[in-house]
Amino acid sequence: MEHTILIVEDEKGIRDTVAIFLRNQGYKVLQAENGVEGLELIEKNDIHLAVVDIMMPVMDGITMVMKLREKYDFPVIFLSAKSQDIDKITGLNLGADDYVTKPFEAMELIARVNSHLRRYNQILALKKNTSIPQDNSNSLVVGGLELERLTKEVSVNGRAVRLTPKEFHILELLMSHPGRVYSAEEIYETIWKEDAINTETIMVHVRKLREKIEANPKKPEYLKVVWGIGYKIEKM
Repeated sequence: MEHTILIVEDEKGIRDTVAIFLRNQGYKVLQAENGVEGLELIEKNDIHLAVVDIMMPVMDGITMVMKLREKYDFPVIFLSAKSQDIDKITGLNLGADDYVTKPFEAMELIARVNSHLRRYNQILALKKNTSIPQDNSNSLVVGGLELERLTKEVSVNGRAVRLTPKEFHILELLMSHPGRVYSAEEIYETIWKEDAINTETIMVHVRKLREKIEANPKKPEYLKVVWGIGYKIEKM
C-alpha cells in the first residue's frame, strides 16, 4: 500500500528536505505552505499522515489540526521551534499524535512517521473487527440523544452536533450500554486499539463531548463521571 504524507511547512528549505527523505522511503508526498493550503489538499486527496508546522502565516498549524480533526482521524506530527512541555501538551491535547522540536534529525522524523503509520494501519485493520459492543441497531437513542452509526450523525433534541471521529466512537461505546461504567483505560484501549499508558486524552475528549451534547456541561444530563471509576451514559 502506497502511503501519502502531507507536509505543511512555510519554510521551503525544511519542506523540501523532509519531502526528499520521505520520498526516498517510498512515500508519496504532498506539500503546502500554510494551513489553508493543507486543508485544501486533505479534501482532495487520501492522506495517511500529516507533518504540520505550528507557526505559519495565513493559518497556523494548531488551527489547521483543530479543523481537520472534525472529519479526519489520520496521524499528525507537529513541528515547532518551541520546546516547552506546556507547548507539547497543548499540541497533543488539540489533536496531534506526536511533537518534534526544531532543529531535528531527519531520520528521527522518518522513524516517527514509520511508527505512526504502522500503528494507524493496525487500528484500521482492528476497526473491521471492532470490540465496541453492538446491539445490531444502526441507531442508538438515550433520551433526546441520538446517534446514527451509518451516517455518523449525532443529535440532541433534534439539534445536530458535530463530533470528531474519536468523540463519535467514544460516545458510541458509552451509548451501546447505557448505565455501564467504562474506565478511562477501557475507553482508550477500545477506541485507540493500544495499551493505555496515558489516559489524560480521555478526560479532554469527555470534556469536549460534554460541551457539545449537554445543555449545561457543569450539570450533565447524559455523560456522567463515576468518581474514581470512569464514565457512563445515564440510563433514561
